[in-house]
Amino acid sequence: MDIIHIIGYIATFTIAISLTPQVIKSWKTKSTKDISILWNSIYVIGLLLFLVYAVGINEMPIIIGASIELSLAISLFVAKFIYK
Repeated sequence: MDIIHIIGYIATFTIAISLTPQVIKSWKTKSTKDISILWNSIYVIGLLLFLVYAVGINEMPIIIGASIELSLAISLFVAKFIYK
């Protein structure tokens, strides 16, 4: 594995976990009133398309990151509907 792939994994992991604090806060406080359903919908669609793209070009760092971030975004989406 070369340095560029290592940087790719670090960057992807950093971006992927950036949504974690918001997801944790939403589930802990049971409040999602400040989260836009439109933003979340667009974000989930974008991540899904990005994941399809990553699989298509077979780039593992992007596949892993997009999968993690998509899971977190879907979790936030679910919380938005549960805690209206």
